[in-house]
Parts: sequence; C-alpha cells; structure tokens
Amino acid sequence: MTRKPPLHTAKTVPLGCSRMRSMFLFYICYLLSLFLGIVCVVFVSYWNSYWRGGFAWDGSALQFNWHPVLMVTGLVVLYGNAAVLYRIPLTWSQNKLPWKLLHAGLLFLALLLSILGLCAVFDFHNAKNIPNLYSLHSWLGICTIALFAAQWTLGLAAFLLPCSPLELRKLLKPIHVWMGSIIFTLSIAACISGINEKLFFALKGNTNETKPYSMLPPEAVFANSLGVLIIAFGLVVLKILSNQRWQRPEPGQEEESSEPLLGRDR
Repeated sequence: MTRKPPLHTAKTVPLGCSRMRSMFLFYICYLLSLFLGIVCVVFVSYWNSYWRGGFAWDGSALQFNWHPVLMVTGLVVLYGNAAVLYRIPLTWSQNKLPWKLLHAGLLFLALLLSILGLCAVFDFHNAKNIPNLYSLHSWLGICTIALFAAQWTLGLAAFLLPCSPLELRKLLKPIHVWMGSIIFTLSIAACISGINEKLFFALKGNTNETKPYSMLPPEAVFANSLGVLIIAFGLVVLKILSNQRWQRPEPGQEEESSEPLLGRDR
C-alpha cells in the first residue's frame, strides 16, 4: 500500500515558495518604481533647464519652469513613494510608528513642493497679466492639491493625534487608502495634461527657434517621453498598492497599528 505524504509537507513547501516569489516580485516592482521616479525628476529638470532656459524667481518664464519640476517631484514622485512605504516587507516586523512619521513627513514635503509649484505659476501669470484657472489642466490640478491638503490634514488628525478614537481610525483607514490612490491618479492626470498644454503653448512654430508641435521637434519627443515615464511610474505604484498580498499584515491586539503618535511607548 502506497503511503501518502504528510499533509503539512504538501502544503508548506508550495506556500513558502509562493511567499518568496511574491516578495521577489514586490522588490522588483519597488526598485522599478524608485528608478522610474528618479528618471522622471531628471527628465522634467533637464527639459526645463535645456529647452526652456533654466530657472529664476522673478515673474518671468524662467519662474514658470519651476512649476512642472515641483509638481512632478512632489505631487507624483514623492507622493507615490510615500504611498508604497507601508508595503515594504522589511518594515512589517518593526514598530509602525517611525514609518507613520516618515509616511506623513514625505507627504507633507510633497504638499509643500506642490504649493510652491502653484505659487510659481500664479506669480508668473499675475506678472504677465495671464488669467488663472481657466484651463482643464488648472482645474484638475487645483482640485487635486485641495484634496491632497484635506487628506493629509484628516490623516494627521485621525492617525497621529492621541485624541482620535480607535473606532474612528478603523472607520477612516479604508477611506484614507482609497482616497490616496484617487489623489495619486489625479496627480498623474494633472501632470500629463500640463505637459501637453505647455507644449501647445511653447511650440507654435512662429519663430525661427522653434518648430510647431505637429512636426514633433526634439523637445516634443523629450517631453512626451517624460509623460510616458510618469504614466509608467504611476502604473507600477498602483500595481503595488492594488496587490492584496503586499499589504502590511494587520497586527495583533497587543500591537495595534492604529496607535496614535502620542500613545504608549512600545
């Protein structure tokens, strides 16, 4: 009579292999997101430095050049990296409080850069008597930053302050996660529409120095490539956020992850 292998042997090995494969795929995606994020910042900085003339803060077009750099860096790259911070498996066995603070800090820096980017474009428009908030891109961008500011403020009050009830934090957590993905998606849409709008305005072909956008000059190819890189970065980040197996495991009652900033020490 043939003996059947022990049940625990048949289950444990595939489960362990599956877990290792999942972690390997996570780190591939995570390293890819880091690489794409850095490339996005390099591309947007080079575009505005090489083709748009550089940077200044004097109300000129050089001040406007800060706008795409700060928006891509803060609203997309820093935001995306802050969003996936809890998914890193190496952090799962550690106290969550430092990672909460790092998450909130990165998002706060992203918000500051985004507000500074708004100041750059509003100052430029006012100096040149250009109307503000008339395009679809500007509507999308201002709504995204308003939602971002509200999300960060509510997150600070709900998850880091000791006065927030535990039941409220449990109620708000899925909404907070869902809104984070929505804001990130809107950020990508705002940046993509902004790149396209800038190319339409800058590449009119009415001077000897520029060709029209329709002829796809080198600047248009480079800026369109930046848009593709932003989309690629966003897809990788959203892939990480949507994978249920890469979510931080819920702690036991004795290690409640929803503990506020000024709660008991662990």
